[in-house]
Amino acid sequence: MKKHIILTLSLILFSCLSFGQKQRILVLSDIENEPDDTESLVRFLTYSNMWDIEGLIATTSAHMKDKIADWRMHEIVTAYGKVRNNLILHEEGFPKEDYLHGIIKKGIPVFGMEGVGKDKDSEGSDWIISVVDKEDNRPVWVTVWGGPNCLAQALWKVRMTRSAFEVEKFVSKLRVYAISDQDDSGYWIRKTFPNLFYIFSPGYYDYSTWAGISGEKMGQFSGPDSNLVSNKWLSENIRTNHGALGAEYPEWKFIMEGDSPSFLYLINNGLGSPENPNYGSWGGRYELYTPRHRNWHTEIETRPIWTNTEDKVKGFDGNFYFSDKATIWRWRNAYQNDFAARMDWCVKPYNEANHPPIPKITHTDLITVKSGETVYLDASNSTDPDKNNLQFEWMYYQEVGTYMNWGPIEITNKNAAKASFVAPNVSKPETIHVVLILNDDGTPSLTRYKRVIITVLPSL
Repeated sequence: MKKHIILTLSLILFSCLSFGQKQRILVLSDIENEPDDTESLVRFLTYSNMWDIEGLIATTSAHMKDKIADWRMHEIVTAYGKVRNNLILHEEGFPKEDYLHGIIKKGIPVFGMEGVGKDKDSEGSDWIISVVDKEDNRPVWVTVWGGPNCLAQALWKVRMTRSAFEVEKFVSKLRVYAISDQDDSGYWIRKTFPNLFYIFSPGYYDYSTWAGISGEKMGQFSGPDSNLVSNKWLSENIRTNHGALGAEYPEWKFIMEGDSPSFLYLINNGLGSPENPNYGSWGGRYELYTPRHRNWHTEIETRPIWTNTEDKVKGFDGNFYFSDKATIWRWRNAYQNDFAARMDWCVKPYNEANHPPIPKITHTDLITVKSGETVYLDASNSTDPDKNNLQFEWMYYQEVGTYMNWGPIEITNKNAAKASFVAPNVSKPETIHVVLILNDDGTPSLTRYKRVIITVLPSL
């Protein structure tokens, strides 16, 4: 019964939060420690109409311990301001340059827990508190690209100045997506606030989910298409002839945009469900468990967090890979093409650029059937704003849901607008996720999704 209630609530959250209201978002960045934060901020701003951005906070990290670079954020926002008028020709809602300058804040220029405690407040930590305290029922997503000590200080201050009930209320409004542990305050946050929603990809480049954004190798083989994250591709599609914002995009040294998964996770493309990290999205897929991970103090994590899990994906070379990085790179063609299109929006008129297709199904996205019954899927009402041709693919997302038989579910006409499959035999209620992948044939080809969750009941 308890499991059923949790499942029901999860489905309600999926329907309410995946495709409805904008998410509120704060960015903590150790920008200028290497080029990747600058790259991520350029991409982030091309999607800035998708969210209510409430703060861009410059922080330290293990890679830049005693300085911050809010000035670099201002430079990139100024470049964004030069292309904003062109961006709004393509979609509405891009924030004004002056607004973004106004929400750039400074953290404290010291490392980790040295910046947490009495007299360690900064305009960044105070800003976080003011944002969370707003009369707004939506959660606040804190995407951590560097060290999280600015968030830690905000939480420390709230804990020291408010009642236990008020602290819990404050914490309940936070959602954290941290790219690794880039200082020692991340572990303190998780240990001190065990009820805090926290997505965390521990480890370093070789074994972290976030490395899937740009990683080229899976062992001795090449899983994803590395051409799409090469400096050559980025020069041709992002950096050159794409206006002032593209000109700010540097060549990468170690990895392209290691922090971008934190906000790719929140892009409203029909695939992800923010409150359900286990559903999978451009930002990866995560499971709730206690990882075998040593924190900065060599202690083992003791609380469950949303952390690395694996998908089995066919790679660019034809081999199959079962890895946490694959939960991101399986979508690489789509998220790179999407970025290229948005960079085109910076300089091209509407009729010379491509825009994403619009998936529409003729039925609910929550279907209940019994074992042996046929599930009918219909996306024939889907459209494209540029009148491009559409290609359909109905994908059984095998790693998601409760049905863990791992046997094939054969979808009839899986590459057509209308498809179907026979519900498998189950001994108890199980859920199956089928994702419509809708592509257009524009340049570059763009992709949007529609997820359908099927609950299969046993035949009694």
